[in-house]
Amino acid sequence: MSGKPIYERIADELQDLIASGELAAGQRVPSTNELSHFHSVNPTTSAKALTTLLQAGLVEKRRGLGMFVLPGAREQVLAQRRAAFTSNFLSPLLREAEQLGITTQELTDMITKGNK
Repeated sequence: MSGKPIYERIADELQDLIASGELAAGQRVPSTNELSHFHSVNPTTSAKALTTLLQAGLVEKRRGLGMFVLPGAREQVLAQRRAAFTSNFLSPLLREAEQLGITTQELTDMITKGNK
């Protein structure tokens, strides 16, 4: 289980939906009550998850209607995840490969074989 707070995990799940296109630009995001019921959490927790997305500029609040995915939100999430992928996975991989004397071609071959 992740060490992240529940509201962050809910926000991450919503970002997953945005990244995959399941929640497209202009679509309504599940409400605080819907999220609370689905995740069996306090509405305050769900509200905090939605506030996280609002502060990140991924959704907008429409008075009386709810929260909606903003245009460009998917691209923003993907860009953030690519940057995180580089710093969390790619950079350590390249450092380790260098320490082990693995050439770029050998590493490319390993990655290619691993995808088959």
